[in-house]
Amino acid sequence: MNPESLGRHDSWEGVRAVVAGFGVSGFAAADNLNHLGAQVIALDESDAGDRPEKAELLEVLGADVRLGAGSTLTLPDDVDLVVTSPGWKPTAPLLAQARERGIPIWGEVELAWRLRDPNHDTPWLCVTGTNGKTTTVQMLDAILKAAGLRSIAVGNVGLPIVEAVMDPEPYDVFAVELSSFQLHYTDSMSAEAAAVLNIAEDHLDWYDSMAQYAADKGKIYERVQKACVYNVADPETERLVREADVVEGARAVGFTLGMPGVGMLGVVEDILADRAFIEERESSAAELCTLSDLASQAPHNVANALAAAALARAHGVPQAAVRDGLRSFRPDGHRIAVVGERDGVTWVDDSKATNPHAAQSSLQAYEHVVWVAGGLAKGAQFDDLVRTVRGRLRGAVLLGRDRDVIAAALSRHAPDVPVIVVDDDETGAVEGGHASMERVVVAAAELARPGDTVLLAPGCASMDMFTDYAERGNAFAEAVRRRL
Repeated sequence: MNPESLGRHDSWEGVRAVVAGFGVSGFAAADNLNHLGAQVIALDESDAGDRPEKAELLEVLGADVRLGAGSTLTLPDDVDLVVTSPGWKPTAPLLAQARERGIPIWGEVELAWRLRDPNHDTPWLCVTGTNGKTTTVQMLDAILKAAGLRSIAVGNVGLPIVEAVMDPEPYDVFAVELSSFQLHYTDSMSAEAAAVLNIAEDHLDWYDSMAQYAADKGKIYERVQKACVYNVADPETERLVREADVVEGARAVGFTLGMPGVGMLGVVEDILADRAFIEERESSAAELCTLSDLASQAPHNVANALAAAALARAHGVPQAAVRDGLRSFRPDGHRIAVVGERDGVTWVDDSKATNPHAAQSSLQAYEHVVWVAGGLAKGAQFDDLVRTVRGRLRGAVLLGRDRDVIAAALSRHAPDVPVIVVDDDETGAVEGGHASMERVVVAAAELARPGDTVLLAPGCASMDMFTDYAERGNAFAEAVRRRL
């Protein structure tokens, strides 16, 4: 049976759907397809965490769940649809077999778009980019709520979007975070407004080239209805807007840390100003808020706020709600979080800076920095970062599997910056944290001078030594607090 024409009010009986991956989004997809009447087969190589309990629940409801090694190697017969989790590469055997057989491959986002309620067509305000997605979407959600709207942050953050779409009590608007992986498997979405915050080197262990990565990011602009929001400082984002096929009447809206031109949002002295969504934009600007209204005045945080404001204004949110939402917003942990201060040295945890672009943005917020970096580089290089920030570096402390990649970039472009390497053989659990992080903090303290910032901005993923970026940040913070 062909699922292409089916929606939430149709019977999916007779549709045989394979859900590839049984994590958060996979479970949501399998659960809702099963609810709609499809015959669901959910597959996952892992049986870790709560997967067995969720499998038992769905099996009681009639689904077929297969967990464990080898379960995803062969696509079952007579399949009408494959819904894949975003982390699955297109080269995965199951997906390759689906393409060979001409079977549609959707992501959870594509499924959610097709399951929207036509009686309550909730607008989607969508955000992607290499860095800043989660913060921007959470800022956007705070602004929308300040306007009195029933909003929710969904997608790559918060609730799986399929669950939000299927909620029997409709939302007024969705603030949607989308990764490049999610966009790769999305082909019919038509956002009310969408933003690409930035494009920088990342996920080159998943993509063959930066061009492929950028192309997937650019899919967020396809069929946009009102506004394509781009970063004036990143020409690649504007290029993606120019190449997009949008609904007639949709506008390009830039955001900039400088003075905004007509059709842009920007900064005038200490004011975030709108010259895009007011009638008098040719001659004046509307005040949205001041820099002091933001939790952090770091440049990348201001840029995120401008992007969130642009999306909210595209939806028709008044100026006062932008101000009130941004005033109330507080970022999640491990994002430019001050851990403590001693002897004139400030210690900051930005463990969420998991690629070079994010680390560079973080480093540029401080004048003199002892940089703590390293982990899994995911194929990224650090030469451009080091060239850009070398004048700010007091020193560097490196750890993790790919620490030598960073050390080599520092040697090439900042040979006078002292570097301390914490070797793997110094890792291991200690009371309250990793022994490696204890050594890192001791080494950073040796390099720091009064007025400096010791900044954990690893530029790398964390899974070589830690469960995730949060555990890495907690280990750093705990080691710092023991020293303070």
